[in-house]
Amino acid sequence: MLALLLAGAAVVSAQQPARPVTISEQKVYDVAAELRCVVCQNLSVADSPSEMAAQMRAIVRERLAAGESPAEVRAYFVARYGDWILLAPPRRGFTLLVWVVPYVAALLGIALVAVLVTRWTRRRPATPPPVDAAMRERIRRELEQEP
Repeated sequence: MLALLLAGAAVVSAQQPARPVTISEQKVYDVAAELRCVVCQNLSVADSPSEMAAQMRAIVRERLAAGESPAEVRAYFVARYGDWILLAPPRRGFTLLVWVVPYVAALLGIALVAVLVTRWTRRRPATPPPVDAAMRERIRRELEQEP
């Protein structure tokens, strides 16, 4: 008897359609904003007007509605297209240079500017040119002639 009740409950629950999971457009936009459009390449999937980007947004929406996390959705696209699909490359391996080099270059630039400004503003003692005896005599005469 219990088996019949359990079987009946299973049949009834299988016949009832699953409630659709509503995903906010903001969540879809947030995930799509991290992915590069394969057509435009300079725009995110969220901002691209191309048909391919619209299809990719639909995939993002479907996967989020299926219960996948945003990280799993990104991993799906990385598995298909590689790390290139991410607008912000991961901070590991060779792509770590993309994150480190700008800071190193900025620090080197600031250090170079500091050294140059220090050199340009440093007062060097001016040594007067040597005055020979004839020039000294001429200066003395001109000073005596002034009223």
